[in-house]
Amino acid sequence: MLTIFLIISFWVGLILGSFLNCLVYRLRHKKTILGRSFCPLCKKKIKWYDNIPVLSFIFLKGRCRFCQQKISWQYPLVELLLGLFFAFSFYWRWPNPSLLLIGKDWIIFFGFVFIFVYDLKYLEVEDIIILPASVLIFVFSLFLGHNYFSLLLTTLIAVAFFGLQYLVTKGKGIGLGDLRIGVFMGVVCGSWPMLLVALFFAYVLGTFVSLPLLLRKKKKMKSMIPLGPFLVVGTFVAYFFGEAIISFYLG
Repeated sequence: MLTIFLIISFWVGLILGSFLNCLVYRLRHKKTILGRSFCPLCKKKIKWYDNIPVLSFIFLKGRCRFCQQKISWQYPLVELLLGLFFAFSFYWRWPNPSLLLIGKDWIIFFGFVFIFVYDLKYLEVEDIIILPASVLIFVFSLFLGHNYFSLLLTTLIAVAFFGLQYLVTKGKGIGLGDLRIGVFMGVVCGSWPMLLVALFFAYVLGTFVSLPLLLRKKKKMKSMIPLGPFLVVGTFVAYFFGEAIISFYLG
């Protein structure tokens, strides 16, 4: 039975991953999310059999059927990543996978991947995805018995943390988009200790990645390095492993 649920979860993730790729492109280029998919290079509409997540990329050898231009590896990687995340959620919650909890996990994963990809590519975040996802996570958390005061307090702390950095650096060290990611982190973490775990891992990882780039002069101190991907990884660690980490350090 678990195997069946994992396969279903994986395919749902693949399909939503394909939709996420579409969102990233169309939101950035101010296009409607309605209508059939098309090649971003030659603009030809894509047939349904060329739009099967991951498989079509393999069959087409990573090229558009019409213009033969290379298709970005972002497309299959995002689809595969979201599929694996969705399956992981079901596996992690087994043998008592609450539908509310699985639904919350999937919204979180969708938000994670969207923030990671969009901020990495464009150094921005889109409120039209992040804020509704944050509201949904908040509502799901309430139905799952989380304390609304703790959710609000954690969100306020996260926003204040990034807001203070924004003011101190006058917007040069951190962007306003990171404040919105703070809202997302707050409702996902749900408590300030979990938020601290998320921030700790995010900034440690960010330091390990950024410092070698600076030392090798591939990035300058004034270069823009997206913080969103690191915040996503830190929040992922806190959401699934935060309690175990806190228990370990507190003995």
